[in-house]
Amino acid sequence: VKAQRSDHEDMVYRTVREKYNAVADEITKLTQAGRPVLVGTTSVEISELLSRMLKLRGIKHNVLNAKLHQREADIVAEAGQAGTVTIATNMAGRGTDIKLGAGVIAIVGTERHESRRVDRQLRGRAGRQGDPGSGQFFVSLEDNLMRLFGSERIASIMVRMGIEEGEVIQHSMITKSIERAQRKVEENNFGVRKRLLEYDDVM
Repeated sequence: VKAQRSDHEDMVYRTVREKYNAVADEITKLTQAGRPVLVGTTSVEISELLSRMLKLRGIKHNVLNAKLHQREADIVAEAGQAGTVTIATNMAGRGTDIKLGAGVIAIVGTERHESRRVDRQLRGRAGRQGDPGSGQFFVSLEDNLMRLFGSERIASIMVRMGIEEGEVIQHSMITKSIERAQRKVEENNFGVRKRLLEYDDVM
């Protein structure tokens, strides 16, 4: 079954603050359109920050952060119902299939994870069993991954283009450079593990 998922180029903002405002706006817009939204975060703190932002906007939502196991599967299963907003850290609710209702689920990633596999798992929550869905990542130049690799280059492009406060840049070239950064981190992590194993052998 071919997934009918549409993945969009990353939305890149200068600061974390601008990024989270944009994420909250996007969730509001999707909810108003009656779409179920699954928001992926990289930490419990970010989940709780977004939860506070959505409360201020009067948007009902569930937060999954691997703290409440028994309710977790129920929340994940319900995440596909129209107008439902679910915020989940990467580890939460894995292995539970989302029962899709009438709405087309929208996946919103609040950051690129160091590992491409984790990003793919998040995107994969939409468009399972051939269901239509969409995936959109929001990134800021202040994110860890971006600070490690490539944010100066992208920052200078944004300055040259005259990008204002709160404005977004979206380009396949930037998405590709983010994915290159992820590959570098993965290779570094692999190198570290390999050296540890070699060290073990010597011992």
